[in-house]
Amino acid sequence: MNFFRIIILLFLFAPSSKILFFSQQRKTSIEYLDLQVKSKNTNSKELQKLKDFQNKKIVSLIIFLIILLFFLLYFSYQNNKLKQKIKRKDIKQKILLNVINSGIDTQEIERKKIASFLHDNINSLLSSAGLHLNTFTTQNNIESEEIRKTKVILGEAHDLLRDMSHNLVPSLLVRFGLIYALEDLCERNSNSSINFEFSSSISIDKRYVEKFEMKIYFIVSELCNNIIKHSHAQKATLFLKENNNQFYIKIRDYGKGFDTKKINEVEGFGLNRIRARVKKFKGTINVTSKVNQGTSIKIKIPLPH
Repeated sequence: MNFFRIIILLFLFAPSSKILFFSQQRKTSIEYLDLQVKSKNTNSKELQKLKDFQNKKIVSLIIFLIILLFFLLYFSYQNNKLKQKIKRKDIKQKILLNVINSGIDTQEIERKKIASFLHDNINSLLSSAGLHLNTFTTQNNIESEEIRKTKVILGEAHDLLRDMSHNLVPSLLVRFGLIYALEDLCERNSNSSINFEFSSSISIDKRYVEKFEMKIYFIVSELCNNIIKHSHAQKATLFLKENNNQFYIKIRDYGKGFDTKKINEVEGFGLNRIRARVKKFKGTINVTSKVNQGTSIKIKIPLPH
């Protein structure tokens, strides 16, 4: 009896247990689906956040590149502007140097012409006039105060013209060369107020091409004149040498000097002319000076071939 009861109970409760099992399994499936949906939503949100972050990075990078490009363009513009300004300044300087050099060349040509004219013509005429006058007075045995004064006047005129001719183009430069003429220049510029000392490692007999000698002579002459006029020095030195196909000039005075920071204010046209002459020969000039300690000027010029 009991056995039959158990069988009946199992038969009655078996469908309900199956239903419970399937309902539980369905619930589990639904939860799993919910989790998958939630996971997908979470992943999509994270992906969206990642995309937004990447978009922000890209936008920031683009903005940075635009700013960088702007600064590069600005600096390039400023650089080009500065280059153009420097170029214009160089052009102006070259024009100024050409004008100065053109004036110097013209002046030197005129100097040579006038010196030649004075020496070959006027001096010759005066010498001839004096010779004829001496011959006439000797032959006729005539002596008078007027004739004596005339001879003196002719002699003075001859000496003045000779000195003028020498100042325009020194005869020593033409006849004996640059080194000899510069030594003579130092001697002639020395007096009780200032003494020019000359020294050279170059032979006094050394000759260069005429144009080179003329240029160097007038450069040194201009420097000596500047020392006499502006330095208030009692002593100056001039040194010459050759080395590696370069001609070196060093001239120093022991005068009042000046502040090299204000060189543009004090140099004047004389030093500008010297700079122009040196640059025309593709040389260099260096000026150093201290207040109350004097000034030193070094010039280096390539020797002519």
